[in-house]
Amino acid sequence: MTTRTEILKLLADGRFHSGTLLGEKLGVTRAAVCKAIQALNEAGVEIHRVSGRGYKLKSPVQMLDERRIRRQLAAAGRRLPGRLEILEEVDSTNRRLLARAATEAIVGDVCLTEAQPMGRGRRGRHWVTTPFQNLTLSMAWRFQAGPGLVAGLSLAAGVAALAALKRYGVPEAGLKWPNDILWHGRKLAGLLADVAGEASGPSLIVLGVGVNGFIAAREAERIDQPWVDLRTILHAPVDRNRLAALLIAELADMFETFAARGLPAFRAAWERAHLYTDKPVRLIQGETVIRGTVTGIDDAGALILRDARGVLRKFYSGEISLRPAA
Repeated sequence: MTTRTEILKLLADGRFHSGTLLGEKLGVTRAAVCKAIQALNEAGVEIHRVSGRGYKLKSPVQMLDERRIRRQLAAAGRRLPGRLEILEEVDSTNRRLLARAATEAIVGDVCLTEAQPMGRGRRGRHWVTTPFQNLTLSMAWRFQAGPGLVAGLSLAAGVAALAALKRYGVPEAGLKWPNDILWHGRKLAGLLADVAGEASGPSLIVLGVGVNGFIAAREAERIDQPWVDLRTILHAPVDRNRLAALLIAELADMFETFAARGLPAFRAAWERAHLYTDKPVRLIQGETVIRGTVTGIDDAGALILRDARGVLRKFYSGEISLRPAA
């Protein structure tokens, strides 16, 4: 664990701590404390310094804690099906699990990170996060079927992630095809599935979920679409360990159900939660714009659109973006 993480753990109580005492507790120099504080500020964690009193967090920060997550799962009568790993920083939690799967037969493994500077979104976009404030989680699962037969899993995962957010207390959130969770038209969370395996099976799915806990102003400037975070919605600090436990439990149930019954088990729930069902939309694919009304999805996760001529057409995610009708 790095000095900056150790310092953040000490500051997490919300009180003032002098640089000298921080150094003594950690066995480092005053200069090392200053360097770590600067690194935290540069990472988006706002720390105030008051002469004669020391350092204090501007806003509360809860560190990810394996014991707390496991206690939350146990209290709900659940257990983690695989290994749980919490990192201070990694380029991508999905890539971390994919790399492990290349040498180990992992099932139900979970990876979380405090910071993910190279996080990916759909269509190659960068997933922007504020270190130590958001929830970035990936979970791996193996299926006997090949990659083609697990099409639509990210939609089922959207149903599970939305259920976890509702259990956490988030009202009025919904799904946007294919892999976004919105609150009042603003993006709160996103999902990304990586698939590996032979056509005839078996296959490995690594599912990444990113939830905006709190986005600092510095990171907000880099986001090119409407967004929202949990602190704004709930007007309270985010208990990331509780939210992580809720997500892990819902995702594990989803994977088990999906393995037995596939996307049809989630189709009705997805269509109820989809914010654009029975609404006019635009589908944008490069320079092409297709207009129509969403009627639902099929058993493979394709979006079903009724076009202006009344013809039902199916679209797979690929390079297509869904937007409300202008």
